[in-house]
Amino acid sequence: MDVWRLPISASLRGKLISAGYTSVTSLSSVSSANLAQDLKISNSEALNVLKVASHSGGSECSNENPSIINGAQNAWDMLHEEESLTHITTSCADLDGILGGGIHCKEVTEIGGVPGIGKTQLGIQLAVNVQIPHEFGGLGGKAIYIDTEGSFMVERALQIAEACMEDMSEYNRFLRKDSQPCRMKMEPKDILEKIFYFRICSYTEQIALINYLDKFIAEHKDVKVVVVDSVTFHFRQDFEDMALRTRVLSEMALKLMKLAKKFSLAVVLLNQVTTKHAEGSFQLTLALGDSWSHSCTNRVILYWKGDERHAYIDKSPSLRSASAPYSVTTRGIRNSASSHKRIKMM
Repeated sequence: MDVWRLPISASLRGKLISAGYTSVTSLSSVSSANLAQDLKISNSEALNVLKVASHSGGSECSNENPSIINGAQNAWDMLHEEESLTHITTSCADLDGILGGGIHCKEVTEIGGVPGIGKTQLGIQLAVNVQIPHEFGGLGGKAIYIDTEGSFMVERALQIAEACMEDMSEYNRFLRKDSQPCRMKMEPKDILEKIFYFRICSYTEQIALINYLDKFIAEHKDVKVVVVDSVTFHFRQDFEDMALRTRVLSEMALKLMKLAKKFSLAVVLLNQVTTKHAEGSFQLTLALGDSWSHSCTNRVILYWKGDERHAYIDKSPSLRSASAPYSVTTRGIRNSASSHKRIKMM
């Protein structure tokens, strides 16, 4: 149960979320003294919050226990389910190859790299490609794009959508070269209309939105990808208490994983890089620390190799470590080609 459902004042709910207590379970092991200190409230107010949370949590557990028991799966069913997982193409055959067909639904995939490597471009590409109709091998879904940095460009999304339409038209003509090609029912405008965009300006807004996504996705059917660009930004700017940051991030990661499983969608978290001192020298590594690296199913690192962009599978329970080249072109993410290297975008 989320804390925003608790029957307490709006100000207390806001303080709980800001302090990283986003679910009732996160309050189960905290003392009233520590809660009062974290929320900057009196001990009696903290005791009352814990009392309300305990009562609500107990009701929730009694309601959920039967469904947990009935929801048991055997390993054979789990294997069959994994083999039938759907993917979202990246529009780069080499990148899809190392990803096992593309970005996996029901999983959280972290994609990180240096500025200018194409993280946002890949995020926009996925928001477009998730809408490729079933008859063209796609999911026919919708996208949620959460922008924490202001890097989303609707003009660029339109450009990629137009290229996607051209690719589908060409594929349609190829399949029906001996007969009359069927008329495409989609237009670039239709693709843009199915990208739900949220601009986030603080970590509290980010937490509140993640908590709201369950309800939003339930109301907006067929959402098949959630892109967060970037998951890092506000957590690097606004936090001094690292223990608090770790707790907030863990809660957020858990909610995103639950969303991916519940709605059979892909969650894509774009991440920045930072420096880490190891073996006597400073090295580039993805931001948010080692504990965060365990919060995602798959981790993909984007990097430069000379003048060519490469993607590397750094961590995955089902994919072997491998790398593949890719290009960022005027048409979006594509296979690597010398003529496409370091093209200046819009």
